[in-house]
Amino acid sequence: MALAVVGLVGCATTKPSIDRMETVDLRRFMGDWYVIGNIPTLPERDAYNAVESYSLDGDGRIRTRFRYREGAFDGPLRTMNPIGTVVPGSGNAVWGMQFIWPIKAEYVIVDVDPAYSLTIIGRSARDYAWIMARDPSIPDQRYDAAVARLQALGYDVSKLRRVPQRWPER
Repeated sequence: MALAVVGLVGCATTKPSIDRMETVDLRRFMGDWYVIGNIPTLPERDAYNAVESYSLDGDGRIRTRFRYREGAFDGPLRTMNPIGTVVPGSGNAVWGMQFIWPIKAEYVIVDVDPAYSLTIIGRSARDYAWIMARDPSIPDQRYDAAVARLQALGYDVSKLRRVPQRWPER
């Protein structure tokens, strides 16, 4: 799910104009999320085995590591390490994701299931989106439901890309 710097300048301190979760249990949200599908940013357009990992710092910042293989399952490993900060008053559902100081990109948790096993991340601009899960694959009906949710949020779902996942890596 990495948010690319180019084209993602958005104010992460204002109320998003996209539906979001009322509250997110930040500690439960931390950990690894496999990118199952996305409307990709430029670096993600040819990503394989994409995984977004979050850890909470003692100061409340969210350390992020986005890793993927470029172009193929055995392609070069690429990583990005933005820092997330929760927007106050957002119930932990809206973050500013910083790749380059001082720019923060909007990151909105629009949905997370009760088990914290599937999430949908969006943006008010409806330009990029991510469907992520704790496992590298999900049943088609869960994926289709996530796609329907994005469509209901106003996304052009014809731009969605199913991210190839094959684990363990060889």
